[in-house]
Amino acid sequence: MPWMLLTVAGLLEIAFALGMKWSQGFTRPLPGGLTALAGLASIYLLSLALRSLPVGTAYAVWTGIGAVGTALAGVLFMGESATLARLACMAAIVGGVAGLRLVQN
Repeated sequence: MPWMLLTVAGLLEIAFALGMKWSQGFTRPLPGGLTALAGLASIYLLSLALRSLPVGTAYAVWTGIGAVGTALAGVLFMGESATLARLACMAAIVGGVAGLRLVQN
């Protein structure tokens, strides 16, 4: 269950990052409010996952999901470049996060 909470928290972190762009610096009320809710929900779910997961592993997974997910969303939906170097860096993040999950005790 804590890993599921952490995964949802990471997905909400992506929504938060994309929402900041959508809200145009929190100048648009509805997108700004939804962005704030996504950020708060993400942190809350992370805090629940931290009840039973090691903080270093959980935080790295949370930020990894957010970083890679947001970068992929930028490529897929916002016209950002998908160079081999960028994709390799995203793969390195995924590999590092997966490694932390595998060696978590």
